[in-house]
Parts: sequence; structure tokens; C-alpha cells
Amino acid sequence: MLCGAESGPGTWCAPCGADLPWLPRNRCAVCALPHAGGALCGACVARPPHFDTVDAPFAYRYPVAALIHALKYGGRLALARTLGEALAQAVSRDADAIVPMPLARDRLKQRGFNQALEIARVVAARTRIPLLRHAVRKVRDTPPQAALPWKERAQNVRRAFACDSDLSGQRIAVVDDVLTTGATLGELARVVRQAGAVSVAGWVVARTLRA
Repeated sequence: MLCGAESGPGTWCAPCGADLPWLPRNRCAVCALPHAGGALCGACVARPPHFDTVDAPFAYRYPVAALIHALKYGGRLALARTLGEALAQAVSRDADAIVPMPLARDRLKQRGFNQALEIARVVAARTRIPLLRHAVRKVRDTPPQAALPWKERAQNVRRAFACDSDLSGQRIAVVDDVLTTGATLGELARVVRQAGAVSVAGWVVARTLRA
């Protein structure tokens, strides 16, 4: 997939796999940003998010960013398996159910699929954790987060989700492709907690790093 060399059953060869932008082990236990001192970064200490932790194998950098872009905007659905398998190997598996980050109805019609759901299918199959594909809905079609300044993203997704399921006592893992500011995950986690979830983890393929 990346260099054109034979890779056997995998999507990339061993040298390409070694060169991928893997996240370092020293990172914030909550938001997954690389962090050398202590378990939590200063931002998570000052303003704890609604989610409890984030698991992610990669930083959102080339070539992982290009693979996610090819899946999301190019319809390369086969990449969902590759990215989902990498995510499944990186997560703690400390969850009772998996919820995919939902798309608004109009966005889903335009794209034809929800990339988070396609990745979540793979993660659920590999971890054997139940997938609740219809537990949460996006009820307000918001502008894409990537098109907005970071400071405006929390307001953009406020009251954008609804949960139709009783999640009382459950540990929920929310699967998505990319985490940047954490605003979308935080808002969804707030709604999921209102539905009874006792903990919310973000399981994302790639974490955007601060410049």
C-alpha cells in the first residue's frame, strides 16, 4: 500500500510499518498527547474532559493521514480493515460496548458510509466487544470540524448528539478516525454519560499533535 513492495497478508511491509508515526508510550493518560512529566497533561488537569481516556496507535501524520483521507473521502473501504486492526491492537479492551462516532443524515447520504462505523466493525470483531451501531445519533448537521479554528469546535458540536439507548452501568468505547481538540468526543461522551454510562473511552486511529 505504501511503497509497492510485497507485504504478504498485511497492507504494508515491515519496514514501512516500522516507519509509521506511532504514538510514543509517554503520553497523557487522558487525552493521549505525548507528555513526559506525570500521568496527566496540564490541560487535562485544569479542565478534565467528559471522556476518561484515549487509546490511539498513531499520530495524525503522513502516511497515516493520507490513508485516513483515502478511506474517508476516496471511498477506499478496504482501508477500514487495516486501520481497524491497528486500532484493535492498541486499545485497552476495558469496555462493555463500542459506539461508532455517528454522522449526520445528510453527510451520510453524501458520503455513502460512515468511516467510524466501518472501523468500529473491525475493532468489535477483533476484540469481541458488542457494537452498538444505533445507540447514538447525530441530530444536528454541523460544519466539518476540520474547517473551523480550534477555539470554535466545542461550540460547533454542542447539542449535536442524542442517545436512544439505556447505557446504565456500561463502560463505553467510542470509535473514530481522528481526534484533534477532543471537542466532538467530549460532547458525545457527555451525552453517553447522561444515558447512564459509567465511563467513556475514545478509541481513535490517529491523534492530532500540537504544532
